[in-house]
Amino acid sequence: MTYVITEACIGVKDRACVDVCPVDCIYEGEDQLYIHPDECIDCGACEPECPVTAIFPEEDVPPQLTSYIEKNREAFNSDDPPGRPKR
Repeated sequence: MTYVITEACIGVKDRACVDVCPVDCIYEGEDQLYIHPDECIDCGACEPECPVTAIFPEEDVPPQLTSYIEKNREAFNSDDPPGRPKR
C-alpha cells in the first residue's frame, strides 16, 4: 500500500483526489473514500488535492491515525468493498 485516506475524509468525500488519480484507484465507501492498495502507483497526485488533508503516504500517517492503514486494507477484503466513486 502506498497512500492512505484517513479520518478527515469521513462524511466529506470531496472527490478532488478522484479527478487527478491517473489509475482510478480511489473508491467510495459508505463513510469515506479509499485507495486500493494493489492499484495505487504511488504517484502522489491525490495528496495535494485533498482539501481536508486526509491523504498520507503510508509511512507518514500520523501515529494517532495508523488504524486507517488497516481500515483501508480491510475495506477491500470485506463482503461489501467500496465501489467506483460517483462523479
